[in-house]
Amino acid sequence: MGRTQETVVIGAGQAGLTTSYWLTQLGVEHQVLERRDTLGGAFQDRWDSFYMNTPNLSLDLPGMPFYGGDRDAFIPRDAAVNLFRRYAELISAPVHTGVDLTRLSALPDGGFHLVTSLGSLRARNVVLATGAYQVPKIPTLAAKLPAEVTQLHTHEYRNPEQLPDGAVLIVGTGQSGGQIAEELHDAGRDVHLSVSIVPEAPRRYRGQDLIYWMLETGKHGPDYGVNALTTEALPSPAARFAPNPLLSGIDGGHSIHLRELGRRGMHLHGHLESIDDGDITFSDDLPERLAAVESAFGQRSRRAIDAYIAAAGIDAPEQAPLEADDWLPNEPAQVNLADANITSVLWASGYKLDFTVVDLPLVDEWGYPKHSRGVTEISGLFVVGLPWLTRHYSSIVGGVGLDSEYVAGRVAAA
Repeated sequence: MGRTQETVVIGAGQAGLTTSYWLTQLGVEHQVLERRDTLGGAFQDRWDSFYMNTPNLSLDLPGMPFYGGDRDAFIPRDAAVNLFRRYAELISAPVHTGVDLTRLSALPDGGFHLVTSLGSLRARNVVLATGAYQVPKIPTLAAKLPAEVTQLHTHEYRNPEQLPDGAVLIVGTGQSGGQIAEELHDAGRDVHLSVSIVPEAPRRYRGQDLIYWMLETGKHGPDYGVNALTTEALPSPAARFAPNPLLSGIDGGHSIHLRELGRRGMHLHGHLESIDDGDITFSDDLPERLAAVESAFGQRSRRAIDAYIAAAGIDAPEQAPLEADDWLPNEPAQVNLADANITSVLWASGYKLDFTVVDLPLVDEWGYPKHSRGVTEISGLFVVGLPWLTRHYSSIVGGVGLDSEYVAGRVAAA
């Protein structure tokens, strides 16, 4: 702290480390600041039984390609943490852990002033690589839950034993909500699910893991005129925050189908509308919600992948859509927490971006940085690792290195 740096990278997760790799290749002096005391990024914040949802084939990192083994297998949380620690060591990343950025502002003569938990420093360039999982989102309704009900965001959840005996209500059916619901159900818990609009998708499609096709279509689709998985094709700025498909890497990887969870005995409900003195009211549109999550893959991603396969002349077996499923649960629109013995609520409500430490006009009305391919409108300030920064793959391991390579090149040229 105290000296002037050529470039400072904020965050030592996958985005920060790949940026460090490319900066080193380009001969750019830099430092990487990581707020956590240990390396491993946001994977350290996941629950005990967490497995990556992206298969081994997508774990290519610049300077450390896929390490071998089963390309279609999935690694658990601790292996993912160790993967990034090994990567940081391999590339000799100049990381300082336990350093939290508390304010970033511009200097009158150019460059930036960074205030951190260990002091201040100046930098000519700054790359914000703070990731897509910055601050847990918890609905304001959480304040209305009775005091005797345990409530946690999935960010804080670790295992079933952490929760008191009784039934569990999970609000949200994204990847975290779906996987934790399966874990709790297998542990013998009575599980209630408030269904959100997160698309279901096949774990494997046309002979490959779905993530393989998402990466290939995002990377190479534009070469064949298939641009559906690029940022420019998004229907609105809000789509940058769309959730990933409802998939799991547990038990060798599988799809999660909400109706099947219901058949297994979990209670499916609509959107959580209100909480009043222990009475939970859900929306009455569950049939429409289930239909929406089942059709979303076919409306966008499937079309893009099929178009890329056809345009590139790839020999991949055809795969028919799943047959229509009309099973519906028979659950009331209102549930009393005590009567249902619901003693815990897990908020599987995702995360939000947080750039409040940046004392500069960085973000748009959605809270997303104003940028072009990671180059912000503020000279010398860059971003990398955000969802849909350039394409669908921008925030996942197999794709972030492509964006960080471009950003590092622009830093070197600044």
